[in-house]
Order: sequence, then structure tokens, then C-alpha cells
Amino acid sequence: MTEDRAPETEADGAAEPDRIRAPRIAVVGRPNVGKSTLFNRMAGKKLAIVDDTPGVTRDVREAKSKLRGDALTLLDTAGYEDAKGDKLEARMRAGTEGAVMDADLVLFVYDARAGVTSLDRTFAEFVRRSGKPTVLVANKVESSAADAGVTDGWSLGMGDPIEVSAEHNIGMVDLDDAVEMALRGIDLTEKDETDTSEAPVRIAIVGRPNAGKSTLINTLIGKDRLLTGPEAGVTRDSITIDHDWQGRRVQFHDTAGLRKKAKVQEKLEKLSVSDTIRALRFAQVVVLLMDATSPFDKQDLQLASLVEREGRAMVIGVTKWDLVENKSEASKALREMAGRLLPQFGGVPVVMFSGLTGKSVDRLLPAIERVHHDWSAKMKTSELNDWLSEKVAKHTPPAVAGRRVKPKYISQTKTRPPTFVLKCSRADRLPESYKRYLVNGLREDFDLPGIPIRLIVKADENPYHEKNRTGRVRRTPNNKRD
Repeated sequence: MTEDRAPETEADGAAEPDRIRAPRIAVVGRPNVGKSTLFNRMAGKKLAIVDDTPGVTRDVREAKSKLRGDALTLLDTAGYEDAKGDKLEARMRAGTEGAVMDADLVLFVYDARAGVTSLDRTFAEFVRRSGKPTVLVANKVESSAADAGVTDGWSLGMGDPIEVSAEHNIGMVDLDDAVEMALRGIDLTEKDETDTSEAPVRIAIVGRPNAGKSTLINTLIGKDRLLTGPEAGVTRDSITIDHDWQGRRVQFHDTAGLRKKAKVQEKLEKLSVSDTIRALRFAQVVVLLMDATSPFDKQDLQLASLVEREGRAMVIGVTKWDLVENKSEASKALREMAGRLLPQFGGVPVVMFSGLTGKSVDRLLPAIERVHHDWSAKMKTSELNDWLSEKVAKHTPPAVAGRRVKPKYISQTKTRPPTFVLKCSRADRLPESYKRYLVNGLREDFDLPGIPIRLIVKADENPYHEKNRTGRVRRTPNNKRD
């Protein structure tokens, strides 16, 4: 008699089921037609920098959003210009063309007030040749001056123009209808091969202008995703890049270079600085990127102080290492400078590499993983108090005004960064030097290099001043009510 066999299931080795991925929608057009304003409107928040100056957006910026409850990915792009060669505008154009080819749906935006221009026609021809489904968007229709321009849109051969004013939130329902209709004919199924059980590690790359931040990320992800070049200040927006590293999801945040505050005068640079600081606060680990030919500049130290103030884990990346001649001596000097100039990040990892050639870049992500793990570390209270007893026995706090300060109890109250509460008598009299002694001891004895540590000192509670369990105030031995 044969046994009945259960049908084969996915767990028995059947193929993984397909999933519906979020569609990628590229917002494209010539400079200054309102792409970033529309991008922000569709994303539901101000992400991209918006200004009247043409060419503000340079890199392709992505944002997660929803259309009537369904997830989608928006791509803001640089304004399309008729430029060739190695000029910055030509490299921006190449990035925009790449976004079109990477998208499932293209929103072709033109300025209805200005009408259809020759550059609009040139770009429209490229988009039509790409074969991508397209929705034509006539932006800036808030006045009757745009009526003629809306009619001009028919000449682009992309169907009916959808009339909107992204700035004034006009026509967005009609645009949503058009996008929803266009997406119905697009196949969005794919194999579900990505492990999304854990949130990605968020990594911000910060540093001075022209330190090589975008070049480093391009090398890490293995493709020219970000705009690079010899010009200082190429990156303006904070750009987020999702990447898979050895089965672990990571999220890189490329940022604009930060100069001394006194030198930041232009409005656009101020907006870029704000965007960079926002990315740093959103990150979990910060890579402070330095130029090997001029490390530990004053601005580098100010950036490190900002990272410590925000409570983020940090790794120092030293790029352009291929330009250093005596590498052994330089490596020793860099680590000595890190310990001396950044005591708040005692033992911070210092990784030397060449972002351009890729040599030794593979050492950076393991260092990031280590400090991210330590940043989330949780200590047992019993171990902490045994440690405190040893530290106090080895070095007691100095007496203040003839009276001793007695540390009594320590516990960890939170992680990210590790935060500890120390209970002691006369808490307000505990010297700062002794707090540093304890913080350095925590970092060294519990192996937390490169991690900002918070130590909060509180007064030990006096049992004679507590309420009893019935809520009535206890009397002190001297019959005084507390």
C-alpha cells in the first residue's frame, strides 16, 4: 500500500513566487520647468532642493511614495541640456538619460507658460525612441498665460497634456488618474530575491567639498550612479542609494561637501548644507571622508563634533591613498592624530583606501558593520555594576569641599548611542574629569571604539524622602514631613 504524498510546497524546493514591485517613475524635462517642485508634491514632502536658478538638480534623486495606497518610487532628474563631451552639463544629461531607461514610466514636464521649445522637442524625441510609457505634463498653468502653451504640447506626440501647477497643487488629481491608468499596462512582476526582513543600515558619507564622496559610493556599488568630476561642489542634494552587501541591505547617503560656515553665502549652498545635516541626522553610521593629502582639517574636526553631538557611530575614511608615498609612516601618523584630536571617538576605525581605483575599499564596509553593531550594544546591569565597583576601587572620585562623592549604581537606559545613568551621592559635584574617566573606561573595557557614549549622572534617591506604598508621605526620624 502506497502512502499519500502531500503536494510539493515552496518550502520543499519549489520556485519562489513572483512579487509585484513598486513602479519607478522618472520626472524629466529641460531645466527650470518645475520638475523638483512636482517631485516634492508627489512625494508628499520637501525632499529636493527647489530654486529659481536653472540646473539646481544635478544627480538623480529617488524617493519612496504612494499613489492611492500603492507604493511607487519617484526619480527626480537633472534638467536635460543639449551638451556633449566632458562638461558638467553633458554628464548631467547622461544621468537623466539613464534614469529614463531605468524607469517604468516617464513624466515629461514642460513649462506651459513658455510653451514648447526646441530643447523640449529634442528631449521628447529621445524619450519617444526609448519606448517608455510617457505621461505629458504641462506645468505652471495657474494663469491664463499658459493656455497657448498647453495647446503646443500636442506637437510633442505624447498624447493629451495633463494640466497642473505643482507649486499651487492644481490638477494633481488628474495627474494621479493619468499615472494610474498608464501603470495598468506595465508588467511589474519580478522574482522575490531580496531579504527585506531587516531594515537597511543607513550610512551617510560626509566631508569637505571635492573629498571624493560620490566617487567612493560609485566604487562601492560598482557603477557610475552618482555625478562626479573635478569641479568642487558637484553634489547639491543628499542622494540616497540602496545597495545589497553580502546579503545585507545598506543605504548610502551621498551629501554635499561642507565648508566653513563663514564661507557659505549663496542661498543654494545654504540649502545644500541643510540637506547634508538632515541626512547626517537620519543616518546610523557616518563615514567622515578625508583627503589623504590634507587630513584632519579644522572643518573635518567640526564635522566630527557634529556627528558626536547627533550621537551617530563614526568611521574615518581616508581616500586618495594612492597619492601617499610612505604609507606605513602616514598610516601610523593618521591613527595618532585621530586619537589625539578626536578623544570623544576613542579608538575610532581609520580606513585608508583609494576611492578612484578601488584599492582597499573592501575594508570600509566591514568597519561600518562593526561600529553599527557596537552602536546598538546592550550591557547587562550586573556586569556594569561589577565594572563600576572595580573602577571606583581603582580610582575614587576626589572629595569636594571635604565631602566624598560616592558612585553607587549604574545601568544602561538605551542604545543608539549607548546611554548610561549613574546614581551617586552629590551628583552635581561629580567632576567632569571623573565622568570622562568613566566614559573612557566604558569604551575601553566594553570594546566600543568609534561610538559616542552618553553618561547621565543623577542623585541617589534618599529613602527617607520617598512616599510609602499607600501614597502617604513618610515622616523622617526627626518628625519632619518631606
